[in-house]
Amino acid sequence: MRNVQGVEFHVGSREEFFPEFAADFPYIASRAELDKYAGGLAPWHWHRPVELFYMESGLLEYETLGGRVLFPAGSGGLVNANVLHMTRVLGQTEENIQLLHIFDVSLLAGEQGSRIEQKYITPVTADSQIEILPLFPEDKEQQQILNLIREAFRIPAGQFGYEIRLRQALSEIWLRLFEQARPILAKGGEPQKRNGQIKQMMIYVREHYSEKISISELAAAAYLSERECFRVFHDCLHMTPVEYIKSYRLQEACRQLAREQKPVTAVSHACGLGSSSYFGKVFREYMGCTPTQYRAKWQDCDRQGQ
Repeated sequence: MRNVQGVEFHVGSREEFFPEFAADFPYIASRAELDKYAGGLAPWHWHRPVELFYMESGLLEYETLGGRVLFPAGSGGLVNANVLHMTRVLGQTEENIQLLHIFDVSLLAGEQGSRIEQKYITPVTADSQIEILPLFPEDKEQQQILNLIREAFRIPAGQFGYEIRLRQALSEIWLRLFEQARPILAKGGEPQKRNGQIKQMMIYVREHYSEKISISELAAAAYLSERECFRVFHDCLHMTPVEYIKSYRLQEACRQLAREQKPVTAVSHACGLGSSSYFGKVFREYMGCTPTQYRAKWQDCDRQGQ
C-alpha cells in the first residue's frame, strides 16, 4: 500500500493519474494522508477507475455535482467512475487517514461485453445518479460492507494467489454495493451533459492558468456561449468562472510553494496571479496566511516526515 500526500493529474487534464496502475492488474491500494495535502484538499478532479474507501481517522467532506457528504472515521463508500468530485479535510489539527482500493471495473467484469459486465457493472457505472454510494456503520448492512472493505487491505500482497483473493473480495463488496444501489437504479438516470461541459472548461483552465483567460475563450472550449458558461459553473460548482480560475491558480500556487524553491514572486507570475502585492493579498484571503508563512509550514512538515 502506497502513502500519498496529494493528487497527481494526467497532462492537460483534471483526470487523476495513478503512476503504479498496471494494465495486466488494474488495481492499487493507497493510504492517503489527507492532512498533508496542500491546503487540506484534493481539488476538483475525476478518474476512470472506481474508488472504494474507508476513513481510518479524521473527518472528510466529499463534494460532487450532486451535493456534499461528510465522512467521519469508521465510514466509507464508493466513488463511481468518471465522477467529478473534490475532497476537503475538516479539522486539520488531527490526523486524517483514508484507505483506498482503486481499480478498473474490468478487474471484476473480465472480457468487455461479458454477462457480468452487462448485469452487474455497467448498470452502476453508467448511472449518472450514482456519484457516491456512502456507507455508515449505523446501518447493519453498510457496516458489513465497511468491514469487507477494511479486511481486503489485509490480504498479503506477497501471498500466493493474492490477485485472485483480492478480486474475490472486491467482487463480494461490489455485489453488496449493487444491492445498496438497487433503489437508485430502479429510478433510471439521464446522462448529464453539463458534466462533460464543465470538465472541458476545467481542462482549459489547467492548460492556460498561467495566461490571461477570457470568459469567451473559456466558453469556447466547451462550445458554449458566455451566458451558458456562467450558468454551467453556477449549476455545477456554485461559483462563477472567474472565481474558479482564481481558486485554481491559488491551489497551484499552494502546490508550488509547498514543493518548489523558486521565489514567491516567480510563483505568483507562474500561476497567473500578477504582482507579488496582489498575490499576497488574495493568498492571505484564501489561506489565512502569507505565501512565505505557508511555504515555511508545509516544507517544514516535509522535512519532519523524511
